[in-house]
Amino acid sequence: MSDTVISIEALDKSYQTSAGSFPALKEVTLSIAAGEFVAIMGPSGSGKSTFMNILGCLDKPSAGRYLLDGRDVENLGKDELALLRNRTIGFVFQGYNLLQRMSLLDNVALPLIYCGEEHEERNQRAHELLAKVGLADKAASLPNQISGGQQQRVAIARALINHPRLILADEPTGNLDSHTSEEIMSLFDELNREGITIVLVTHEEDIAHHAQRQVRFLDGRIVSDQATPRVMPPVTEAAKSGAIHTFNGVAS
Repeated sequence: MSDTVISIEALDKSYQTSAGSFPALKEVTLSIAAGEFVAIMGPSGSGKSTFMNILGCLDKPSAGRYLLDGRDVENLGKDELALLRNRTIGFVFQGYNLLQRMSLLDNVALPLIYCGEEHEERNQRAHELLAKVGLADKAASLPNQISGGQQQRVAIARALINHPRLILADEPTGNLDSHTSEEIMSLFDELNREGITIVLVTHEEDIAHHAQRQVRFLDGRIVSDQATPRVMPPVTEAAKSGAIHTFNGVAS
């Protein structure tokens, strides 16, 4: 594994439209080390969502080089890329992306089904992660039976199921009130303290101040990249009491 999780050099991304070629990203160069917490910011249309899609290997650049955990994604076949993505990245979205007819336990365990894990093993790991995010007693509930903040906690648990080195979070507090947003950000802070690299898109300054760095996009370019005073909440009572343990590098 590389000490640099993300390394991007001279990245361009253009889309073809009826009016011609539209450049979404222009000459983007960025490096993110293992264990960093980085906030990606910028107005609508600045390129940050396109950038995150490329980081998550959900889209390909038109030019430039992207190394994910030391591997050049351009040189990977479809199956190799899917395997690298599944083993390296956990995704958290603004809209939670939970399957409404599945229990919370099954939602968290779902990525392991695609990995071929046995039923007992994936359920055990899903239970551990639901406990980690404070929802052990909700395992049998459906997503529409819990609050938005709780649904985002389930989404975070699902993102952790494959022990990722990197979490990509796209406006994870965008649908939440300020109090619930702070609870979710405290959870991200804990995960980062445990060594997980986090890259988070947000337009909210108070959310961005949880990160070590703020990278700002404008018109497809990085216009600033700076360290920021970080808001770090105290370690939770559960962590102080030893209720949070690690398994395979991920706390539970």
